[in-house]
Amino acid sequence: MYVATLLTNPNTPKLEEALVETLCNAWGGSEPIWLGENEAAEFRFPALSDNQEAVWAELQLLEVDLIVQPLGKRRKLMLLADMDSTMIQQECIDELADEAGVGDRVKEITARAMNGELDFDGALIERVGLMKGLDEAVIDKVLQERITLMPGGAELVATMRLNGGYAALVSGGFTAFTAKVAEQLGFDENRANALLVENGKLTGDVQRPILGKQAKVDALEQITKRLGLSAADVLAVGDGANDLGMLGKAGTGVALHAKPSVAQQCDIRVNYGDLTALLYLQGYSRAAFADV
Repeated sequence: MYVATLLTNPNTPKLEEALVETLCNAWGGSEPIWLGENEAAEFRFPALSDNQEAVWAELQLLEVDLIVQPLGKRRKLMLLADMDSTMIQQECIDELADEAGVGDRVKEITARAMNGELDFDGALIERVGLMKGLDEAVIDKVLQERITLMPGGAELVATMRLNGGYAALVSGGFTAFTAKVAEQLGFDENRANALLVENGKLTGDVQRPILGKQAKVDALEQITKRLGLSAADVLAVGDGANDLGMLGKAGTGVALHAKPSVAQQCDIRVNYGDLTALLYLQGYSRAAFADV
């Protein structure tokens, strides 16, 4: 048995009952369950359809996301999340670079690295090197003035923790940012790279070893082992090439507003929904979301 979840942007909910009913009937599904009014619905059906990808593409034109997964154990006990462009709406290194006056150059490298065109470690070292001499106090300035949380993130973390889940924020970014974001959103722990500082200035380097793609997989394995869980118990979310390892290993890996080269390698793609989509795909209704 499978479950299909249809959802859209909560800020502009446009999911029509007729659309859900039509697909449900075409796939031989059971009566649809509405998880959020005009926002998210699901139905169960017996067998995968040959036209699933074509239907997904048609729904994308209507700004509707379609997620198909086995009905089985879809409620997860651990959230493993990327930070930049996932739990926050920015890339923290790009925002720092703007303050350092090298924004355009760094943004270009970031885009290529997240698209998988560049080696992550080398790209990170190069970008941090361009910010040598930047005042450490700029980090707090960027946090206060430039960083905004991704919609739905607080509900996602709080709801999963309310239901016995563990939340870990694992980023190729910097601990100065993950510590603050993790505290704001209620994550249980966070891991990231440490910017090196001397006399109040960035040295232009990061502490080794660098936390990249493999380190995110390692985090998944280490944390699940510590908690007595398995990879099947994990819901992972990210948007960049360095997230592919953890997305592939997790029981449910979600490409959220991901780069095209990343999205095409993932079965679960959310392009229009926000982070509450990760609750809907687990079967939570909006009424069951934690108050934040």
